[in-house]
Amino acid sequence: MSIERNDLIIVMTKGIYDEVSSVGLTLANGALTAEMNVGLFLTSSAIDLVRRDGVNHTHVHPMEPLKALLHDFIDRGGKVWACPPCTSARGYDQSSLIDGVEIQGASVIFARIKAGAASLTF
Repeated sequence: MSIERNDLIIVMTKGIYDEVSSVGLTLANGALTAEMNVGLFLTSSAIDLVRRDGVNHTHVHPMEPLKALLHDFIDRGGKVWACPPCTSARGYDQSSLIDGVEIQGASVIFARIKAGAASLTF
C-alpha cells in the first residue's frame, strides 16, 4: 500500500536555548526542498524563536544559524503559526513577532491533519 502525503505539520515546543529547535527547522526546510507543504506550529518556549530579536540567540554548529533557517523557511513559502495562549502568557502580541508569523489557534493544524497531513513534534 502506498500513501502519498504532501502536507507536513511540525509542532515545536523547544525554545532559543535548545538545539532541538535547529533540528526542527532544518527538517522543515528539508521538507520544503522535497516539495512538501509545511507548517510550523509553535507552542511553549518555541514562541521565543519568533520573537523579534529572539531568533538571534540560537546557533548550533555545524547547522546554519537559526535566524537563517527560519527566514529561509518563511521566504520559501513555509507557514509559521504561534499558539495564542503561549504568546499571551509571555506578554507578546502580533507586533512582538517577526514578519511572516501568524498568531493562530490549534484549529489551523487540526484542519490539515484531518485532511491527511503528517506531523512531527520537536
